Amino acid sequence: MKATIVLENGISFEGISIAVPGERIGEVVLNTAVVGYQEIMTDTTNAGKILVLTYPLIGNYGVANKFYESKRCWMAGLVIKEESRIYSNWQAEGSFSDFIKKEGVITVSDVDTRTFAVNIRDSGEMLGIISTKPQRKEIILKKLRDYKKDKKPNLIKEISINKIKEIKGSHSGPKIAILDLGISNSFIAQLKALRCNITLLPYNTKTDKILGMKYDGLIISNGPEEDVVMPEVVKTVEALLGKIPILGISTGHETIGIALGGKLKRMKVGHHGVNYPVKSPNSYKGEITVQNHSFIIDENSIKSRRDVNITLRNINDNSIEEMESRDLKFISTQYYPVSPGFDEVNGVFRRFLKYAKA
Repeated sequence: MKATIVLENGISFEGISIAVPGERIGEVVLNTAVVGYQEIMTDTTNAGKILVLTYPLIGNYGVANKFYESKRCWMAGLVIKEESRIYSNWQAEGSFSDFIKKEGVITVSDVDTRTFAVNIRDSGEMLGIISTKPQRKEIILKKLRDYKKDKKPNLIKEISINKIKEIKGSHSGPKIAILDLGISNSFIAQLKALRCNITLLPYNTKTDKILGMKYDGLIISNGPEEDVVMPEVVKTVEALLGKIPILGISTGHETIGIALGGKLKRMKVGHHGVNYPVKSPNSYKGEITVQNHSFIIDENSIKSRRDVNITLRNINDNSIEEMESRDLKFISTQYYPVSPGFDEVNGVFRRFLKYAKA
């Protein structure tokens, strides 16, 4: 079955539908990672997006339940160059083909993803429509215009846990709450490795309730950006700053920035991949990070904050990658504090727990 992807600038790409038929509209983003397609596809930050994987061969190592970052795929659609005909990996429990069909992801293969990526690089991220329905381009473009005019992202309500859930750790371990905007399973695994007693909270949990539970620390999780519930989340974070140790991850970092009186700035092309270099302003030592965001904190909007330090910057564009405040007791990362491997814990979580235990 043929399928089409049409961008709001009028450029279109054709390919072959390899999963379920249908039609979805979403923001089109690139991801440059070579591996990790299952983790990327189940990352809640990609909810509602049409994801273009730039690596040319997808599916060659299959899928496994352990690599889900959330309970399911939330994307609007997926675009790839080629699906592997075979898969081979000692951890594999199924094929990529079965995975995308089970998850109901509209997936288009045989697309010139290199040309697609160049177009997004030059023109910027934009809305697109992915469809298996034969129709004139003028009709598709009208659908995009109508969607852009009327639709506002409203995904966190569905993604966030709807009632409090506790994950027991060590009896003497710290009590850490997570305001769930779409927390990744791999972050929870790192907290469990640190023997934390974890409580997942719905996104709309009230400030008084959070403080009343006497948690040692609070994490504002990753999740969809620019969602309609964000003003409510920002109001909660604003009331909590300085009253409880906080760690903000990606979207959580952005909410802290707004709570500080700052503003977000949309990037022409966001950071979506696994090889973004960052470094401290006071050091020449760099680190490579995993990132997935289309917005950054506008540095000019928080320059008046003398109680906040910028502790890491992106080497490519000098954007803020990490902030810290001892007075307000928070650390926030625009990047993902992923495990370095072999079940190790990212140092950001250890730094955060020092605040929590203080």
